[in-house]
Amino acid sequence: MSIPKNRICLWFDKDAEAAARFYAETFPDSAVTAVSRAPSDFPGGKAGEVLTVEFTVLGLPCLGLNGGPHFPQTQAFSFQVATADQAETDRYWEAIIGNGGQASQCGWCKDRWGVNWQITPRVLSEGMAAGGGEAERVFAAMMEMGKIDVARIEAARRG
Repeated sequence: MSIPKNRICLWFDKDAEAAARFYAETFPDSAVTAVSRAPSDFPGGKAGEVLTVEFTVLGLPCLGLNGGPHFPQTQAFSFQVATADQAETDRYWEAIIGNGGQASQCGWCKDRWGVNWQITPRVLSEGMAAGGGEAERVFAAMMEMGKIDVARIEAARRG
C-alpha cells in the first residue's frame, strides 16, 4: 500500500464510502482505492463498520473518515473544479444537485454529504485574472448567478 505524503481528509458522519463512490462515478481521474473497516467499536461507530475510505477526486488523493456527526462540513473547505465549457459545467453541477445536493451562489453548490464544490468555468477565472474593467464586469455578472453561465461571462469579458 502506498500512502501519499499529503492528502485531504474529509470527515463524514457515516457515508464516506457512498460519497467516494459518487465522486469516482462523477469526475474523471477519480477512484475508490481502499475501504478499511474499524477493528473495534469507536465513538462514531461499531467494529466492522467502514471507518476510512481512500479515494481520489480529479487526481487529488483523499481520505474519507466516518467519524460521526461531531464535525459537519462547512464552506471553509471546498473542491474547486475548473471546467472547459458550459456542457462540462452543467454536467458536474447537475450531478451534484441531482444527487440530493443544494445550489448556492457564484458557482458554489453542496453535495448531499455537505461537501462544498465550486464549479468554475476557466473563462470565469481568466476574466477575473485579467484585472481592471474586465474583472469588474465578470465579477458583477458572477454575483448574479447560481450556476455559472459561460455565455454571460464571455459577454461580460468583452464588455
